[in-house]
Amino acid sequence: MAATIGTHSGTFHCDEALGCFLLHQTKQFAGAEIVRTRDPEVLKDLDVIIDVGGEYDTARHRYDHHQKGFEEVFGSGFNTIKLSSAGLVYKHFGREIVESVMPGDVSSEDVSAVYLHVYKTFMQCIDAVDNGVNQYDTDSPPLYTNNTHLSARVGYLNPDWYETTSEDDTMARFRAAMALTGSEFMEALHHAIKSWLPARSYVLKDLKERTAVEASGQIMKLSSFVPWKSHLYELEEALGIQGEGETVKYVVYEDDRDGSWRIQAVGVAPGSFTSRKPLPEAWRGLRDAALSEASGVDGCVFVHASGFIGGNKTMEGAMEMARKALVL
Repeated sequence: MAATIGTHSGTFHCDEALGCFLLHQTKQFAGAEIVRTRDPEVLKDLDVIIDVGGEYDTARHRYDHHQKGFEEVFGSGFNTIKLSSAGLVYKHFGREIVESVMPGDVSSEDVSAVYLHVYKTFMQCIDAVDNGVNQYDTDSPPLYTNNTHLSARVGYLNPDWYETTSEDDTMARFRAAMALTGSEFMEALHHAIKSWLPARSYVLKDLKERTAVEASGQIMKLSSFVPWKSHLYELEEALGIQGEGETVKYVVYEDDRDGSWRIQAVGVAPGSFTSRKPLPEAWRGLRDAALSEASGVDGCVFVHASGFIGGNKTMEGAMEMARKALVL
């Protein structure tokens, strides 16, 4: 007999729609029938229950988060936001889902990296919205309302107040919510596998080889331009690179638009506009010959007025700028 997934009837939400989609991606619950009810006599005989029932019991596949005393978080450094039903399903089945999508013979380290990245960049938001967690620590009213996020769009799929709908129609709407949340989850997962993970491998290689570029290890040259900022902080932490004299201060890379080279100061934290070591004040706002004269480096193109980025016509020139900037 086909397995059965139970969730609550009535108004549906992003978390149980996504949770049901995720369960359908597993070997155990692929193709399982979905039953929407709040009747405990019906629920008790179903194979897995999410977002209803008042129980969290992995041995019996009960994944509710509404009961008093529920404090489960994702772990692995994500210990602030309580899980929704989707988060619970992802916590226990996410590795299997990730591994089933990743091509070829993949390492457990890569599976874990993608699994955690997808939680951080996609699933955590679902948990936070469902649990009513503010994005910012402030009592001030928001300057605008955002009704374009995934949870809000799932909400719009519910029957409106003036509509009278049948159970079959509501189930069709719920399946549409599953398809919507599932498509966005799979987009996030495929991006992590095809783009984020390969970029991470480049940054890891270049980070490990940085002392061959400059003895202190504070300059990293990208062997290929990839999105590097988020990877750098995570990999520094993973490799135990910390402290003023160890962390990377500048990243040097080729600008593929015109073949010139860039030197970018690393921020003190992801998203920060404050640099660990801005380019020298005497260089800031200068261009071309004036900058080359001030820095003593041929081929300079510019340094931004804030000192967070500069440019040179050649790789050798950009590296020389970085080396000089370290000691100024």
